[in-house]
Amino acid sequence: MFESFSEFLYKGFVGRYLEINPASSQTLLVIIMILCYLLSMIVPYLLGSINTAILVSKHKYGDDIRNHGSGNAGLTNVLRTYGKKAALITLAGDTLKALVSVAFGYLFMGYQTAYIAALFCMLGHMFPCYYRFKGGKGVLVSAASLLLLDPITLAIELVIFIILVAGTKFVSLGSIMAALLMPLILNRIANMTGNVAVALGLPAIISIIMAVLVVFMHRKNIKRLLNGTENKISFKKKAESSDGSESPEEGNNDDK
Repeated sequence: MFESFSEFLYKGFVGRYLEINPASSQTLLVIIMILCYLLSMIVPYLLGSINTAILVSKHKYGDDIRNHGSGNAGLTNVLRTYGKKAALITLAGDTLKALVSVAFGYLFMGYQTAYIAALFCMLGHMFPCYYRFKGGKGVLVSAASLLLLDPITLAIELVIFIILVAGTKFVSLGSIMAALLMPLILNRIANMTGNVAVALGLPAIISIIMAVLVVFMHRKNIKRLLNGTENKISFKKKAESSDGSESPEEGNNDDK
């Protein structure tokens, strides 16, 4: 059906089917495309709304991560509040939902619906319908999405993030700068590879929206960075309870 894997990524199953078997009715074609786009929005949003940080805090600690630190249901707050084990579970869960969402999007219209799926998974993570629309900041989900959308961009983003966090100990700064540079990096790579559809099309627009969302969710962090009051990351081992399990840290230990 597909001459190459690249063709599948570009067109998807539905896109390829419509190309081989053009719909006899223009109305039917429009309906099929609308359904593809709607499914690429709804299903990833619902998947994104499954917040691993909240589930870990509830079922492992009988707690709510949103009551600690910054109140953010994300990886950094989990690391600071509960420790490395809980953070690894959160990393795995949030990465998985992003990968599944993007793969689901690829099935329909290829890269176009894959980018849409990534955006709506990110929106679900930030504003989860299951948890009163109070979730995380979307950094991990956007990074995991890039693993399937554009791994080269992700690699460059990770280098930028690691250098900034290692040099400043500010996770928020690394996240913000990586988000701001993502549309530019994606555009440059697409131009270098001759992929005009990505450089100037829907992916370019969605990458800008994702960057704006990440920066918006870090607006309080930006204010604290400017004021010199932002907290730095620490990888010190959390205190353990009497049964050997890691106990949550209380207090102002995250970027509020």
